[in-house]
Amino acid sequence: MTKLTLYVRTYIVSMKAIVHERYGRPDVLELREVERPVPDDDQVLVRVHASSVNPVEWYGVTGPYFARIGSGLRRPKDTTVGADLAGRVEVVGKGVEEFRPGDEVFGVSGSSWAEYACARAERLARKPAELSFEEAAAVPVAGITALQALRDKGSVQPGQKVLINGASGGVGTFAVQIAKSFGADVTGVCSTRNVELVRSLGADRVIDYTQEDFTKSGERHDVMLDIAGSRSFFDFRRVLTPEATVVLVGGRMKYRGLGPLPHLLATILKSLGRSQTATFFVAKITSEDLRVLGELLESREVKPVIDRKYPLSDAREALGYLGERHARGKVVITI
Repeated sequence: MTKLTLYVRTYIVSMKAIVHERYGRPDVLELREVERPVPDDDQVLVRVHASSVNPVEWYGVTGPYFARIGSGLRRPKDTTVGADLAGRVEVVGKGVEEFRPGDEVFGVSGSSWAEYACARAERLARKPAELSFEEAAAVPVAGITALQALRDKGSVQPGQKVLINGASGGVGTFAVQIAKSFGADVTGVCSTRNVELVRSLGADRVIDYTQEDFTKSGERHDVMLDIAGSRSFFDFRRVLTPEATVVLVGGRMKYRGLGPLPHLLATILKSLGRSQTATFFVAKITSEDLRVLGELLESREVKPVIDRKYPLSDAREALGYLGERHARGKVVITI
């Protein structure tokens, strides 16, 4: 094999991707040249134009104890990073009928912080034409989490009062807008710097938790999304109706220990035997729900909120920024 042939072959099959071979702070991330993946029969290969940052990447990289179960106790079994993606289909597996090369899609992969990623067709949908790749990449995990929390777990109905604790983050900004699209009366809880943002998304009331204790507002709510994980069940049940549902979406991100698990478990245990119920779930990414979000995005009832954009080479900084808990909406990675 000549040097020229070897060069051409390497150029064709390689790509740049973020990897991590050990757990730790965001500086364990490395941008490397790796082999381009080949899609299975039920997958497509996507040329990734944008991805985003979610708590799932934080836990997967930093490796708190609970996140290592199934992922490798000492070192990560899978060194790739990234869930959300938006891009163009390059190659279609022989079992895939709904997509063709050139289609613009958004959805979820297991390794999207890369120039190319393989994704199952059942976890993709066509990107709304009006959305940029960056906007579309901000949607999948956070948008579907908000949708399923409100629709499936909270069973939100028109006229109900919905309380969103953590209304200015990735899931929260989608939740405010989706709850309004369902006809709910929405109260958002956030910090001072985010009050106007949450109000602009359609919240009927916005509570600045640095100035007011939302658990003493006197307003009763039918559904609460607890995204921030900042208060105990005994605190916030005072602002819930007797038959209210609390949907636990997350909690404080920590570098070590059990992350949000103590808060989630404590809330569920404290709700046992009471008429007010607390439930936790993990979102399931499906093409059907991606299409539901696509319709809301096309109608402009919902719009992605992007705080910052980082190139792939600055993935360390992007993950670190999310970990500081200051992100307003989504942090996007451009590729």
